[in-house]
Amino acid sequence: MSGTQYQIYGVNGPVVTVKGGRGLAMMDMVNVGDEGLIGEVVGVEGDTTTVQVYEETSGLAPGQPVAGQGAPMSILLGPGLLSNIFDGIARPLRVIEEKSGPFISRGLNIPTLDLEKRWDVTVMVKEGQELKPGDAYAQCPETSLILHRCLVPEGLSGTVTKVVPDGAYTVADVLCELTDGKGRVHLLKLSQRWPIRRARPMGARLPIDRPLITGQRIIDTLFPVAKGGAAAIPGGFGTGKTMTQHQIAKWCDADIIIYVGCGERGNEMTQALQEFSELVDPRTGKSLMDRTVLIANTSNMPVAAREASIYTGITLAEYYRDMGYHAAMMADSTSRWAEALREISGRLEEMPADEGYPAYLPSRLAEFYERAGYVKTLNGAEGSVSVIGAVSPQGNDFSEPVTQNTKRFTRCFWALDKSLAYARHYPAINWNDSYSEYLGDLGGWYYDNVGHDFMSCRERIANLLLQENNLMQIVKLIGSDVLPDDQKLTIEIARVIRVGFLQQNAFHAVDTYVPLEKQLKMMETILYLYDKCAALVAKQVPVSRLLATGLFDELVQMKYTVPNDDFSKLDELQKQIDDKLAAVAQG
Repeated sequence: MSGTQYQIYGVNGPVVTVKGGRGLAMMDMVNVGDEGLIGEVVGVEGDTTTVQVYEETSGLAPGQPVAGQGAPMSILLGPGLLSNIFDGIARPLRVIEEKSGPFISRGLNIPTLDLEKRWDVTVMVKEGQELKPGDAYAQCPETSLILHRCLVPEGLSGTVTKVVPDGAYTVADVLCELTDGKGRVHLLKLSQRWPIRRARPMGARLPIDRPLITGQRIIDTLFPVAKGGAAAIPGGFGTGKTMTQHQIAKWCDADIIIYVGCGERGNEMTQALQEFSELVDPRTGKSLMDRTVLIANTSNMPVAAREASIYTGITLAEYYRDMGYHAAMMADSTSRWAEALREISGRLEEMPADEGYPAYLPSRLAEFYERAGYVKTLNGAEGSVSVIGAVSPQGNDFSEPVTQNTKRFTRCFWALDKSLAYARHYPAINWNDSYSEYLGDLGGWYYDNVGHDFMSCRERIANLLLQENNLMQIVKLIGSDVLPDDQKLTIEIARVIRVGFLQQNAFHAVDTYVPLEKQLKMMETILYLYDKCAALVAKQVPVSRLLATGLFDELVQMKYTVPNDDFSKLDELQKQIDDKLAAVAQG
């Protein structure tokens, strides 16, 4: 323990009251009790200080010591983060397992990074060189995929007065000395500390104009999320939130993946950890863990650490963004995080708002989602943090406070539907309730990089689904037999869109990931069939004869039969459509 010592006055779950703590400041880290449990100051009133403890508090008693560390809750950033698994306050779980077995012992103040491992460092500066915030002074290969760059911290500039030669160094070794304008010497190491609740600085926010490509058709085509954007996935139990996030984490075109399991069940988190460690990165053929950080804070871990885990994750994402990488963070789930806020707020005896959540829930959600963005870093590079947050509304009720407040701060909303999930339609994103406000920003990118007709095809597909939704209201009342043939055709083509395009098989080698070019060709083929059939229906050809050609079923199967790297089969399909419909037209 370090600093002045105080004493525990009272214990209420994870909330500990300290008397005589006039030297403790808001957000300071403290060590609590004889075992030195990690905590954070969350309230100061007179000589009474309130501390939130990030570990199990059983056994704490009045009179035990409390020592302040004189700094806010922060984590050590440097090489060794990738391919690692941490708890909510960034302690490495593999090291914890070695020291305490399968259950986490209390008071384990283990550093985030391995302090003894040596890294092959290249020093990038020379004596006499002027440095400013964000400049790179050293780099090392962190994994086979990611080059780790060490950057001058915010608020620090000056002249390099001493450097070490290239070689093998630990994260605690000094690589160079920087003398500022006042003659003070600052030591630059391979690592640095950063307070997790404070957003890392950037040069400027850039306009969002390119999508985060996920390979999931319903997302990329109908409801895209931008690189540097924020999306919410709300859904009840069993609707596939975690599986959807897993698919995006596996296949999206981000450089770095940060996956935060916040209050999830232990077996789900175990499955995620095992899957990620076995996955091969489709872009490089190497292990996906080489560019992934996993933060596991399961539902049986202390709630205070669950509240901190979200900030730990977003801080790691910003750290790699500053190096010029595109990071994607999956938060699963923000509802469990909000429940931790509610529990701690109740212990602190704060006035509750909607459904018992604290009145500051909206501002905390805004604070979190606004750390996403596409930015120019302090050294002029481009990087981004994209945030995809799952929401678990109780009883599938999207009107509850967490879902409603999340909608205020995200521009992309993928509403998961229980009936679709139970019908084995995955991803179970309801195309009638979901939306993406990024479409207007991304239209130019799709036009330049995928195809000039991508947005028009997408609009027609969405319009056909909307027409089907309206027609199904009539069908439920009076049946489909009374519909005219043009409306029957709309229902049939919408079925092809739903089953053949929107539904996707994560376990099929071809269908698990689909490039944008194939998505466009699939849309064009479906619309080609629709236009040809609509022309025949206008000439009084019954829809039943069009269905008898088998073309509709062939288009449903094209997601499996057409390879992702050879679209010639789609051209053959269009030729088949011409031939078979010509035969129908001739009677």
